[in-house]
Amino acid sequence: MLIPQTGGVVLCGGHSSRMGQPKLMLPFGEETLMQRVCRILADIVDPVVVVAALDQELPTLPNSIQIARDEYDSFGPLAGIATGLAKLKGQCEAAFVTSCDVPLLRSDFVRAVVTGLEDHDTVVPNDGQFDHVLAAAYRTRLEATARELLNTGQRRPLRLIEAANSRRIPVDELRIADPNLDSLRNCNTPEDYQTVLKLAGLAD
Repeated sequence: MLIPQTGGVVLCGGHSSRMGQPKLMLPFGEETLMQRVCRILADIVDPVVVVAALDQELPTLPNSIQIARDEYDSFGPLAGIATGLAKLKGQCEAAFVTSCDVPLLRSDFVRAVVTGLEDHDTVVPNDGQFDHVLAAAYRTRLEATARELLNTGQRRPLRLIEAANSRRIPVDELRIADPNLDSLRNCNTPEDYQTVLKLAGLAD
């Protein structure tokens, strides 16, 4: 069942420098990482927007997936969030924002984060030390705040969390939806990639 008035934003993973190749194109079973994350999200939120660099090649995606190209060159994830929220504005009230390299993302995890919004602007999983800003829910109205931050040279998503009416949700509260917190396992390195393949039973 779709979460009402909620879309999804998938960021394409920057330069993938630690991986050594574009993460979004890495195979995961019969899909790429990007295709898998988009499919999982599309089962629970609508619409889903992929935010890519101007010249970035994308895998084949369903026609229902909307594509937005970065308005800022190499400004990092806050710029991607702003672009994604702008695309969704007028289509829904909130968005779950994720990177393209979390193939073990669970729909129950997405639902748990989004339903925690209540009267907040953002809900961000927190492990006690780190805010998982790319596994979080944002009101689409925060686009303007994100752009204000970017225009003053502030590029970290954490600045948006600090500027908004935000709720930090301890990751342990999300274990009911995702016992091993696999939704937070991203693939920054070849070793990370091999780990998630093994967890999914796709590698020895």
